[in-house]
Amino acid sequence: MGQTSQLLQTLKSILKKKGVTYVDLAVELNLSEASVKRLFSTESFSLQRLDRVCQYIGMEISDLANYMNQRQTISKLSLIQEVELVSDKELILVTQLVLNYWKFEEMLEYFKFDEHQLLRLLVRLDKVKLIELMPENNVKLLTARNFAWIEGGPVQRFFKENVQSEFFKSDFNQQGELLNFVTGMLSNNSQTLFVKKLEKLLQEFDEMCYVDANLPLDDRFGYSVVLAIRPWELSVFNEFKRI
Repeated sequence: MGQTSQLLQTLKSILKKKGVTYVDLAVELNLSEASVKRLFSTESFSLQRLDRVCQYIGMEISDLANYMNQRQTISKLSLIQEVELVSDKELILVTQLVLNYWKFEEMLEYFKFDEHQLLRLLVRLDKVKLIELMPENNVKLLTARNFAWIEGGPVQRFFKENVQSEFFKSDFNQQGELLNFVTGMLSNNSQTLFVKKLEKLLQEFDEMCYVDANLPLDDRFGYSVVLAIRPWELSVFNEFKRI
């Protein structure tokens, strides 16, 4: 597949995630829906129209290219590296910020860091090889799209100990909140299929975060998602069991 095809496939994926239809683009480009479909099928976008579509979804052509070409570097840190991150609350905070695409100026504005202190923390992340610190305090993530913390490792334990109890202190009835609890009986095959669907959903969440990273900080909000499944039955009913 040539780069033009890859670029347009990437654009179509982003449009789908943002809920932008061919009809929406037709209105924006002053074309018919059929003409927009033809632009994609024949890969005959002019740079001017491609730029206009990118602007419509809050991106630059360079952002689209970066999304397409993002290097897959590290998928996990070592145990020593994770221990380093959780050894300092300020460091693990900045780690979460850079993983969520915060800019240097945004971190200074929102949190009680001075420039020297924040720069020192970013240098430590650079040494850990989580980021590459670029000129003018820009940050380049060195994490792959499938990056994950060590299963049961220092970072996961940190968040389990410090976040889990706080996360569920909510009635989950406000705007942007949702909590459903369901139980059922599945075969092994169905359970395997369902786990794959959960993993795909998490991947889509990560991709949406990446796409929305180009938006101003005021237009992005911190969300947390918990997905879990395991063999389990409520123990309060155990006394009624025959076996």
